Amino acid sequence: MISAGDFRNGVTMEYEGEIYVILEFQHVKPGKGAAFVRTKIKNLKTGAVVEKTFRPTEKMPKAHIDRQDMQYLYNDGDLYHFMNVETFDQIAINASEIGDTLKFVKENDMVKVLSHEGCVFGIEPPLFVELQITETEPGFAGNTAQGATKPAIVETGAQVAVPLFINQGEIIKIDTRTGEYLGRVNN
Repeated sequence: MISAGDFRNGVTMEYEGEIYVILEFQHVKPGKGAAFVRTKIKNLKTGAVVEKTFRPTEKMPKAHIDRQDMQYLYNDGDLYHFMNVETFDQIAINASEIGDTLKFVKENDMVKVLSHEGCVFGIEPPLFVELQITETEPGFAGNTAQGATKPAIVETGAQVAVPLFINQGEIIKIDTRTGEYLGRVNN
């Protein structure tokens, strides 16, 4: 059990039958009335972020999230298939549970499969990936003082905003949390 007075960023807990991770918290001691803890929490299954207030003495069960390294094998429509590289056990996860978390992940890349009490509910892609640009307008140098960007499609089919000088066929580094272009990869 964890009390609201002990909340920290990144702590996972069970609340109202769901699993949440604490994104932000603030202990508030108003001049009148009792102290409380204002939080911003994210539902790990749905991805919804809500703001809640708790009394500092409220207790809730701490949720233990298992993160297992697995290799993404392939997608066959509604199911995504993953394999444990040590035991070679394979699992299939519904597309609705994954959402768009795999938009920057290629087949055979390693990901973390998230589960709680044996129930798989999500995927954590690597923080950074290197992908080749398959489609974009021709690049040109100059006139980039304002940080202008153009859309580009990478080999997984996802769209990324890249600087004007990037050409088709180049390999770029992307932050999977924000979908942001980080730079070119030198071959």
